[in-house]
Amino acid sequence: MKKLFFIFLLATVTINAQDGKHEKIKALKTAYITEKLALTSSEAEKFWPVYNRYEEKFHDLRKKEKSEIFQKLRNGLDNLNETEANNLIDKSLSLESEELELRKQMITELRNVISPKKIIILKKAEDDFKRELLDRYRQSKGEKGSKGPK
Repeated sequence: MKKLFFIFLLATVTINAQDGKHEKIKALKTAYITEKLALTSSEAEKFWPVYNRYEEKFHDLRKKEKSEIFQKLRNGLDNLNETEANNLIDKSLSLESEELELRKQMITELRNVISPKKIIILKKAEDDFKRELLDRYRQSKGEKGSKGPK
């Protein structure tokens, strides 16, 4: 029953993705992770402030990556010289290093809040949530494409 409820919510978010999609996805992710981790109220009280703080940092890092790397790639690879290509590679590696460092810091803090097993479950839950969200997005795009423009 919980799974059906989650799927319904996920489908609703996908359909209404134009309006406040980030906040809706965040709420779904929170519900999904809470269910998968089976957090006690005591754990949840300590877990969510830590997790949300790092999620915001990860979000900022992804925005930075989008603006500094993906935007340049969209402008065309044909116009990219070797120096610019090397700079993009270095920037990408730097952002990946920052992300890894943030993940290490988050895990260090979470070890004081939840068990190591739940930390591993968290990683799987995050990956599963992303996969499910992407599948729903693809399904909604496929359905819209088959019906023609609205």
